[in-house]
Amino acid sequence: MLKIAVWQTTPHHDPHQALAALKDAARRARANGADLIITPEMALGGYNIGPAQCRALAASADALVEGMKSIAIDHDIAIIAGLALPGPGAPYNAAIALDAAGAELGRYHKTHLYGDVDRSQFSPGAALPAVFTLNGWTVGLAICYDIEFPEVARALALQGADMILVPTANMSPFDSVATRLVPARAEENAVFVAYANYTGVEGAFDYGGLSCICGPDGNDLARAAQGAPDLEPELIFADLSRGALAACRTRQTHLNDRRPALYGGPNAKGMLDE
Repeated sequence: MLKIAVWQTTPHHDPHQALAALKDAARRARANGADLIITPEMALGGYNIGPAQCRALAASADALVEGMKSIAIDHDIAIIAGLALPGPGAPYNAAIALDAAGAELGRYHKTHLYGDVDRSQFSPGAALPAVFTLNGWTVGLAICYDIEFPEVARALALQGADMILVPTANMSPFDSVATRLVPARAEENAVFVAYANYTGVEGAFDYGGLSCICGPDGNDLARAAQGAPDLEPELIFADLSRGALAACRTRQTHLNDRRPALYGGPNAKGMLDE
């Protein structure tokens, strides 16, 4: 059994305040028995903040990661957190995974950039992440828009992921991502999916909340409130059961029933271009 916490919070633009808020959330999560906490996208400094501020955050990434490590060690909890990391010119929109001893298990650069804000602030990652092991579970990472592409979750599932953890900054009017697509990614791949979103307002964005932890059958194990300008931050929790995972994989055989030889035709863009 693994108990995870998803932190639905408002953006924190001051990185020191962001680390302080993460420290408090990690403390409360651990007090409730969580082994792992997942933050929203770019939790250490905010998302819709402009290219200059993203570059400044990336330049201070080493100090932010050291702060994360201290939090993990002090509260004996693993952390998946979103932050900016140095890139080729523009920084990467990234996530880092630490275990409860502060050891880095993996980092991922968001590959699918959404809209003008993402594309003006960040460089796209060059590859999907490799899975890693946390407390005996196989874990994959995705960031926000990534999970809306079925190929991303499927690639992680084919690597053996038991769960996919998704820091996000999903705004209105796209609540269907949290309510339809995320449960579908869980069910079609027989994996747990945890989706950590913001609430509140950041520039032109009204964040949708609805952070969730979905079981491998696609059903909610926990779901946070819908976003609102004055909604308080919230922690949601779920116990991930190996028995439930095994039972779903017995019933849901999509991965074994795939016929990859049929899937090698022209891609959608090529078909549209013809």
